[in-house]
Amino acid sequence: MDWLQAVFLALIQGLTEFLPISSSAHLILTSKILGWQDQGLAFDVAVHVGTLMAVMLYFRKEIAEMVVAWFGSISGKGSTPNSRLAWAVIWGTVPVGLFGLFLEAFDIVDNYLRTIPVIAATTIIFGLLLGYAETRYSGKKRQDFKSEYDLRLRDVVTIGIAQALALIPGTSRSGITMTAAAMLGFSRTAAARYSFLLSIPAILLPGGLKGYQLVEEGAKFDWSFLILGIVVSAISAFACIHLFLKWLEKIGFMPFVWYRLALGIGLLVLFYS
Repeated sequence: MDWLQAVFLALIQGLTEFLPISSSAHLILTSKILGWQDQGLAFDVAVHVGTLMAVMLYFRKEIAEMVVAWFGSISGKGSTPNSRLAWAVIWGTVPVGLFGLFLEAFDIVDNYLRTIPVIAATTIIFGLLLGYAETRYSGKKRQDFKSEYDLRLRDVVTIGIAQALALIPGTSRSGITMTAAAMLGFSRTAAARYSFLLSIPAILLPGGLKGYQLVEEGAKFDWSFLILGIVVSAISAFACIHLFLKWLEKIGFMPFVWYRLALGIGLLVLFYS
């Protein structure tokens, strides 16, 4: 890996992790199309650390309130909107954790799903679902929809199961969770905010496991590339979150739908030509 490749891959991770277009698909495809060698597990962990830092920094106030409220709820001080949201993040993470363990046990993703046809298909299919979800907002105002503080157990389970599907490359974790939330009657902003909060354990748990594996294996790596990856992915992800939330209610999900359709069709043409 050279410096240009490191910066480029970190930018892709930072800009696509929280957009409904699949960061994993872009990282896989970039390496395949440009003929780059796999960036390696250590660099993959580094750029995910960067995006994790970005989302936690952006939502630092909300996270602090949720943590305090959650501890209050388990110590008998009663339920509050923030404690319920904290529980929604916890329970919403369970399906992806269980599904991830299943896929890891049989090595299904690496052996069968990291292919251009699969990525193209999921990019198109889940892009169309996102487009359908966008139609739910037609002719309605933001106040007609629920906020992230209105999540019920049924909503949490549904969105959590949707998030588990994002382990299939090309699906997009943020895209599928926003799609599910939109179909359940949440505003675009509420869908995005809950999706971003769900990303914290979704990034932290597998990232921590991979980091532990690297330490156990005694892996050696160039810290300069890892630090570069963390910094670039963190800055780009923070900017992406801010701009996405700022513009989402104005532009809606359709620009991302058209992008996914164009990308998926282009990949099929590239693969079968």
